[in-house]
Amino acid sequence: MFKNYDIIVVGAGHAGCEAAAAAANMGSKVLLITMNMQTIAQMSCNPAMGGIAKGQIVKEIDAMGGYSGIVTDKSMIQFRMLNRSKGPAMWSPRAQNDRMLFATTWREMLENTPNVDFYQDTVKEIIIKDKKAVGVVTSLGHRIESKSVILTNGTFLNGVIHIGEKNFGGGRVAEKAATGITEQLVSLGFESDRLKTGTPPRVDGRSLDYSKMEEQKGDDEIVGFSYLSPAPIKPSQQKSCWITYTNQEVHDILKEGFDSSPMFKGRIQGTGPRYCPSIEDKINRFAERDRHQIFVEPEGWNTIEIYVNGFSTSLSEETQYQALKKIPGFENCKIFRPGYAIEYDYFPPTQLQFSLETKLIQNLFFAGQINGTTGYEEAACQGLMAGINAHQKSIGQEPVVLKRSEAYIGVLIDDLINKGTDEPYRMFTSRAEFRTLLRQDNADMRLTEISYKIGLASQERMDRLQEKKRKVDTIKTILHQTNIEPIDINEYLISAHSSPLVTKQRAAQILLRPGIDLKLMVKETPVLNSMLGEFEADVLEQAEIQIKYDTYIEKERELVEKMSQLENLLIPENFNYTKLVSLSTEAKQKFIKIQPRTLGQASRISGVNPSDVQILMLYMGR
Repeated sequence: MFKNYDIIVVGAGHAGCEAAAAAANMGSKVLLITMNMQTIAQMSCNPAMGGIAKGQIVKEIDAMGGYSGIVTDKSMIQFRMLNRSKGPAMWSPRAQNDRMLFATTWREMLENTPNVDFYQDTVKEIIIKDKKAVGVVTSLGHRIESKSVILTNGTFLNGVIHIGEKNFGGGRVAEKAATGITEQLVSLGFESDRLKTGTPPRVDGRSLDYSKMEEQKGDDEIVGFSYLSPAPIKPSQQKSCWITYTNQEVHDILKEGFDSSPMFKGRIQGTGPRYCPSIEDKINRFAERDRHQIFVEPEGWNTIEIYVNGFSTSLSEETQYQALKKIPGFENCKIFRPGYAIEYDYFPPTQLQFSLETKLIQNLFFAGQINGTTGYEEAACQGLMAGINAHQKSIGQEPVVLKRSEAYIGVLIDDLINKGTDEPYRMFTSRAEFRTLLRQDNADMRLTEISYKIGLASQERMDRLQEKKRKVDTIKTILHQTNIEPIDINEYLISAHSSPLVTKQRAAQILLRPGIDLKLMVKETPVLNSMLGEFEADVLEQAEIQIKYDTYIEKERELVEKMSQLENLLIPENFNYTKLVSLSTEAKQKFIKIQPRTLGQASRISGVNPSDVQILMLYMGR
């Protein structure tokens, strides 16, 4: 019934979909196994993609040839560029999406990807031979062979759902949990633990009074996520989100429900996400605050269902309902389904190599929440890299490992491998020490060429990148060489609250002034308009950023170069750390467990001190 596959992907969430697409587009024959063909790429929690640092990740996935950016653009109902008031390194795109259209678009794209087969079943066991994964066994008794297996199980491994005093097995509400895999992997020597996450109630949008809320419209300019095609909606077509707030009355009702709270009564053992806490966790941890923000988000174009962002909870349905009714605008709300918490198994990611292949079992890869992360974007980028590296392994090629200085994806995987996580890991710009280089606007310039060389990014992407680079260089040359007379630009400078010119000045020098925008400068300056007026907005923006932040970018590149010296110092495989008596006990234990490949990696392991690294350097002849 089944042919032999190069790669079997277990789970069709965001990680599984990206893994299947990447491996298939590189030439592997892929089987994507899911428990339910109707929930492929489902947005289990909020109907949105991107946000702080997460938007950069989606841009990077797209630059590498992944599908998340394209799907997001095709299904968005609102777009916003967050942090516009800050520097470009902090700009983060975010889209509100049509939940059903998002999943439908993902499935259509996968179905139109050659080399991807689908099968609806549950995987209960990995076939292991000579410490290598060579296939899977399903609940229907099928033994399906492959060269590699990628596990992207999300929250389904022994998942337990909690609503007040009620709890029941499930990987998502109304969907059963997956059993057997954790037990098998633990028996093979893997370490597992428990985490938890949650989701808020969904309500009937017709029952809300939006006049009591603050409207949050989309941007006047839709930048989008994909470099291949613009978003199909116009700014005027966007749906609004809304903002309201909890109050003391809401908090008092919620506190009354703490007696039945699975979190406070110890029925939930797993650690929840620090940066996306439940509403009961927020009012408990931040007792001094008299209100918390609630984002009222539409679920799509053609539905009345509303996602109550900021009200994630596992309290009883009655407590949820009574508290919601005290929020301004929610006085007459009708609940479609209550919020709940879900507890699930994960495997601490220090058990992985940088390719996301496990250290214990060859050809077995983990991606997504199984590694302790939270968020669609974090899962999707891991799936992309696992798919790439499973394919590379199957054809005998070296794995693709992105550096911390190359991508947020590199930061995420490096953090997971070196530091592990005992709480759901979420990406932030602050986690990236080279964030001036890792901007959302230059993801294609950083990554498309890397992906093109391994056969994933298409020729079209590469051609567009080369054309963009050529245009940016042309613009920069013009700006550096063109003198602007005071009479041509002073009117614009005064309107921009900048002092007028007294003598002519190079355009690039004028652009360095605070508050000067290149697009407006070109529009209002005849000589520049005649030379640059036909260039696209994103190309002008890229040239502007490179000129304005050239000094900062160069300093960061110099720092990357210094840091790379440690990355080039290899530690011999199976190095015996026990003979280095001067090493701290903690460093010795961490080195033995993680087996760092370079001194750079060793220096980033949690609990390792600079003196420990110096000892290693001295021993290795430095």
